[in-house]
Amino acid sequence: MPVISTPLEFNEDDLYVDLEGIFGQSLFLKCEGFNFAGSIKLKAATEMVEIAEREGRLSPDSVLVESSSGNLGVALSMIAASRGYRFLCVTDSRCNLATRMMMEALGSQVHVISEPDPVGGFLGARIDHVRALCASDDRHVWLNQYANPGNALAHYRRTAPDIARQFPDLDVLFVGAGTTGTLMGCARYFREWHRPVRIVAVDSEGSVTFGGAPGRRMIPGLGTSRRPPLLDESYVDDVVRVAEADTVRSCHRLARHGFLFGGSTGTVVTGAMAWLARQEEQELTGVAIAPDLGERYLETIYQTNWVQDLYGETVLDSQTLTTSSQAA
Repeated sequence: MPVISTPLEFNEDDLYVDLEGIFGQSLFLKCEGFNFAGSIKLKAATEMVEIAEREGRLSPDSVLVESSSGNLGVALSMIAASRGYRFLCVTDSRCNLATRMMMEALGSQVHVISEPDPVGGFLGARIDHVRALCASDDRHVWLNQYANPGNALAHYRRTAPDIARQFPDLDVLFVGAGTTGTLMGCARYFREWHRPVRIVAVDSEGSVTFGGAPGRRMIPGLGTSRRPPLLDESYVDDVVRVAEADTVRSCHRLARHGFLFGGSTGTVVTGAMAWLARQEEQELTGVAIAPDLGERYLETIYQTNWVQDLYGETVLDSQTLTTSSQAA
């Protein structure tokens, strides 16, 4: 029986779902949502805060500040509450209401950006706001998840070794691309591993992470409106871009089998299935990372009116996915 005194002490790392019975394709889904922050972002948040503490950047008067579409904000809210810091999250209007309420329940401040920057989109506007806050008060400490090496280090040290231990014959790993911290940490680990593992990045259509024109993105989590500083494409073997309508379909398909996952998971699963469908090899051992669970998306992805208003009234009539795999 686990007995803990701080929320950081619990994180279930070794839970996987076999998706073959749902999608007809062999794939193991690593579930990262079973901790008190509810997502994989707890690992990166913990690593970045601990590095800042070791470097002496944090004091009792410090106010942690971060730009986040949601999950990292919740993780930092939890850590701040646990360790006695104050935290201010800068998010935007696409952030789920439940996520904003969770941060506030944990004692954090939330600033919501309602207008995107003409060039940098919502992300650019959020970062500009963070910089203005830091310039106005030197108590503000910006961890900067987009460029902080601790973001990737957390997954190099924890996520990737956990997968390697459970799947010593791993052939391919599918990772969603947001800040690319998870992607880079896992890719660097498996580049050094004893056998080759293909790394497939899964991105949202409309994201500029791997090039291309920016487009509308309504589901928070994956994709960016500017290239992440952490990204090194030399570690990525393939990229799959996923239409948001397919993300919604995959989430609902999983839910119909009793698995309620978040939008990022729906995107990663869709991309993985599209990539696997075009492979000639048989019996590939594949793992995909599910960053979070679905409760925070009940008013968006799992709300019929929201879905139909954005993607059309017939979006859920068919479970056929339109996303196809493409090389980087």
